[in-house]
Amino acid sequence: MNLDPFLPWALSGVSGVLGWFIRVLWQANKELAADLSKLRETLPLSYVQKEDYRRDIYEIKQLLRDISEKLNTKVDK
Repeated sequence: MNLDPFLPWALSGVSGVLGWFIRVLWQANKELAADLSKLRETLPLSYVQKEDYRRDIYEIKQLLRDISEKLNTKVDK
């Protein structure tokens, strides 16, 4: 039995399935990139950035030090 006539059909079928799979992966990659871009835009609105947090904590600590100094120097202990 000669399989030569079926070889082009088999190759085109395999190529079609492989092409479909690559297209699905490409589309998923594009959607993932879009979601990641959207996340990068909205994430700073929901959470505090590290530098802002450090600056605010430093200010709070400084205020607490000032209050502590005033309490320590208060005359009527």
